[in-house]
Parts: sequence; C-alpha cells; structure tokens
Amino acid sequence: WSSLFSRGTRRNPTEFVGTENYADLFADPTFWLVVKNNLLYAGVTIPVSIGIALAMALWANSKISARGFVRTAYFTPTVLPMIAAANLWLFFYTPGLGVLDQIGSLFGLPSVNWLGQPETALWAIIIVTIWKEAGFFMIFYLAALQTIPEDLKEAADIEGTSRWTYTRRIVLPLLMPTTLFIAVNAMINSVKLIDHLFILTKGGPSDASKLILYYIWEMAFAFFDAPHAAAMTILVIAVLGIVAAVQFLYLDKRTHYQ
Repeated sequence: WSSLFSRGTRRNPTEFVGTENYADLFADPTFWLVVKNNLLYAGVTIPVSIGIALAMALWANSKISARGFVRTAYFTPTVLPMIAAANLWLFFYTPGLGVLDQIGSLFGLPSVNWLGQPETALWAIIIVTIWKEAGFFMIFYLAALQTIPEDLKEAADIEGTSRWTYTRRIVLPLLMPTTLFIAVNAMINSVKLIDHLFILTKGGPSDASKLILYYIWEMAFAFFDAPHAAAMTILVIAVLGIVAAVQFLYLDKRTHYQ
C-alpha cells in the first residue's frame, strides 16, 4: 500500500496520492536507464548461461575419463558465496594488476578499467553472472539426463542414428521440463542481483551497471524513499508474473513429460 502514499516527513505526514508515484517513475530517466540495463543483462545472461549449462551437462554426462572431476570443476562456482565470488572477480578486473590485464599485457594490449568504464562495466557484471549460474543450472540438466532410459540410446544406435540427431530429436525434447524450470529461475535471478553490484561497481559508473533490485534498495535505504521503492517493487512483480505466465504457456506446449 505504501506505493499509493507520499513520503512522509515530520512536518508533512504521509497522504494518499494514488498512482502519482508510478507516474514519477515513468518520468524518471534513471528508471528507464535501469530498465534498459536489466533488459540487456537478462537478454544475455539467460540464454547464454542456459546454453553453456546444457553443453556442460551433456559433456559431463558422456563417457569421459575423470568425469567426477569435470562435474566438480563446473559446479565449484555455484558453491562459492556471492561475496567471495565477487571479490575474486574484483581481483581479475583490477586495472594493471588483475589477471585479465596481466594476460592482455603479454600480447601488448593496454590496461583496461573494466569496472570503471560505462562501456564495459555492465558486461563485466554479465560475465560474472554467467560464470556463476551456468554451473548451477548444469546440475539440473545433469540430473535430468540421468533419468533418460538407456534403452532409447541403444535403440538409436541400432537404427544408426548419429549422436547429433539423437540429442536433437530425443534428448532435448525430454529435457524441456527442466529447461522450462531453469528458464523461469533464470528470469527471476536476472532481476534480483544485488550482491555483486555492491562489491564490483555499486551501480556505476554513471548508473551504467545499475540494475532494478539495486535501484530499489538504493531508493528505499539510501534515499529513504519507500513509496517509490514500493512502486518499483510492484512493477517488477507484475512484469515477472506476466513473463513467467508467457513462458509456461509457450514452452509447455513444446514440453514432453515422461
């Protein structure tokens, strides 16, 4: 309800303002910049992390040597605390001293302030997120692959089916329930990132890497503007509900439940 009331002060108590807080948001250029940032962030991290997770799961599930080591290596980023992972990448991105700049210097490339430039700050956050989430999503795919009967693979081998055809025609359709679950979770994760931003960029420079949840926190606890923060929260919940419903309606028709 606070999204429908004004911000109260000692001299001016809170009062009902209807949709005025929502109108203020739509007129706020920073709000639209944050929305643009979040759309880019979600549009890259969701498909890329899901694609990498699927590829890693297919490889880790195949008959390779040291399969347990491969699975552990892929899953390790997931078990790291968010703050620890962010500090690790902060070291990687440090200008001049970081791992990325050290590698670049071997090829004569100049030092780059990855987190201090508007052109690269958001992309640096995107890379950290993909690295963190791909291993997490891989576990769900790996578990789903374990449930596919071996009889299907044996029948495909008897028919002379190629590995690519077997994966595309049999494995991927059977993984659709898992993909639907992962897609919804990835979408939710794309609007709730805040830990990495605190450590890496704090939404800067010039709001270039600021995402919606960080902006809500900033509005509520840095600017003490709870009504506008509540209005943004309502908008986020509404959009997430609509997108999740569309995902279920669209993907569920293409889903094969065992």
